[in-house]
Amino acid sequence: MLLRHLRYLLAVVEHQNFTRAAEALHVSQPTLSQQIKQLEDALGAPLLDRSGRTVRPTDVGAAYIRFANQALRELEAGRRAIHDVLDLSRGLLRLAFTPTFSSYLVGPLVEHFSARYPGIVLSIRETTQDRMEAELADDSIDVGIAFADVRLPEIDCHVLFEERLSMVVGQAHPYARSEGLTLAAIEHTPLALLTRDFATRGHIDAYFQAHGVAPSVMIEANSINAVVEIVRRGRVATILPDAIASERTELRAIGLEPALPRRTVALLTRKGAYRSAASDAFSKLARSLVADWGKVGFIGPQDCA
Repeated sequence: MLLRHLRYLLAVVEHQNFTRAAEALHVSQPTLSQQIKQLEDALGAPLLDRSGRTVRPTDVGAAYIRFANQALRELEAGRRAIHDVLDLSRGLLRLAFTPTFSSYLVGPLVEHFSARYPGIVLSIRETTQDRMEAELADDSIDVGIAFADVRLPEIDCHVLFEERLSMVVGQAHPYARSEGLTLAAIEHTPLALLTRDFATRGHIDAYFQAHGVAPSVMIEANSINAVVEIVRRGRVATILPDAIASERTELRAIGLEPALPRRTVALLTRKGAYRSAASDAFSKLARSLVADWGKVGFIGPQDCA
């Protein structure tokens, strides 16, 4: 059995057709069919159901394909390990962040990492936590920064800090000089909030629901920058991490009573995955930078509960 047998099999499953798979692989259809037949003969079981209009895995084939995908992921990790230079003079680091961190955390981390390791190419993705965990499990990214309440058992979670959320207003807002606000005082305050596909919005909604408050949501946006710009220019308030407001002199964070529950931010990696030198260096730098930052509640190195 050769590596190409696995790639040929996965191509047929992806395209559900021998002709299209052969075209994608740049081989003839007879050659592809022959290679798949060799694999089935070696395993002693049919892997593909060819009886319908589309080619699909048999039950046996579906079970085998799971392991074939895993094997190819591990081989790709091995290829990266061979090219990993321990002195960090070159390499690739694939990072992912959930959206709110793009507004205050990504910039400082990337700036410090790139200044220290200019030969490392950074590939950065902004994505949801569910997609991030799936991509970590699939070895599509190396390190993620998200929240500690991970869902997939194959994800390792290492605590970074606690994120505080407050009401954020522009300097012209009536509450801009307030030292603190009660929920009763803001129940009818016009708000611009992130849409419900953001984890932050879910956290905010749960907070209001727990305290029996129906907020006056005037604007919903799927962009943090849009929310910040709206709040900066107008008399509308929002709820965002304190650190976002501390980055902008035109914004002010005001504490709420009762306070919003803090969220634990963590570095996420895949359990048992190959850890490149660049990945380890980034994780150490992130902990060090957050510890010195002072804009968030640093916790210290520990695994998530």
